[in-house]
Amino acid sequence: MRDYKSEAKNRVEWIKEILTKSGAKGIIFGNSGGKDSALVGILCKMATDNVLGVIMPCASKQNYTSDKDDALKLADKFEINTKVVDLTDTRESLLEQFEANISISEIAKSNIAPRLRMTTLYAIGQTKGYLVAGTSNKSEYHMGYFTKWGDAGCDFNPIADLTATEIFKFLEYLNCPIEIIKKAPSAGLFDGQTDEMEMGVTYCAIDKYIETGKGREEDVAIIERMHKTSEHKRSLPLKFEN
Repeated sequence: MRDYKSEAKNRVEWIKEILTKSGAKGIIFGNSGGKDSALVGILCKMATDNVLGVIMPCASKQNYTSDKDDALKLADKFEINTKVVDLTDTRESLLEQFEANISISEIAKSNIAPRLRMTTLYAIGQTKGYLVAGTSNKSEYHMGYFTKWGDAGCDFNPIADLTATEIFKFLEYLNCPIEIIKKAPSAGLFDGQTDEMEMGVTYCAIDKYIETGKGREEDVAIIERMHKTSEHKRSLPLKFEN
């Protein structure tokens, strides 16, 4: 069983060291109202008062309701400075340009939102001299369940070694708002979307496989297939070497 008191202390010291070495003035992160961003926000606020959480609704109705509400609850409880940048019109404008020139797939459309969010965080972060904190967990990295050059774009990630199950337990220890802990994991890319529904396997099964290499045959097949096909997401770009 993990010692979350020590975990919190060690991660906060790690974040402080990154800030000192980089000379950055603070940290910016996307406050989605979900578990991963909540843990990142709490840890970063424990490391420095100069933290900005950005709520970035983009097309999905859920972004404007439960996601935004939960993000504000987190910000209020842990006194995290918060801004809202609405990206829906930007996405729609971009789609209009695509439709006038080229047809793009539905999955490509879904990935526009996280890439716009990454652009937003870096634009504000560079302006303020802040580092961008990543919010993807170990389970998502293993499955490749993140957007390349989207939510995976960051300067550092304080939770990348934690499974989804461990994130849940960590948030309980930190007394995160219960609404965030109980909600179904979702990237909020479209209405009704949940991570587990989209992947076809539960985080419980994924985490069991990561920890033990075991699981139901049908779950293991999905996990191993997604891990293999997403390898390019976990690698640096290929570079020609003469």
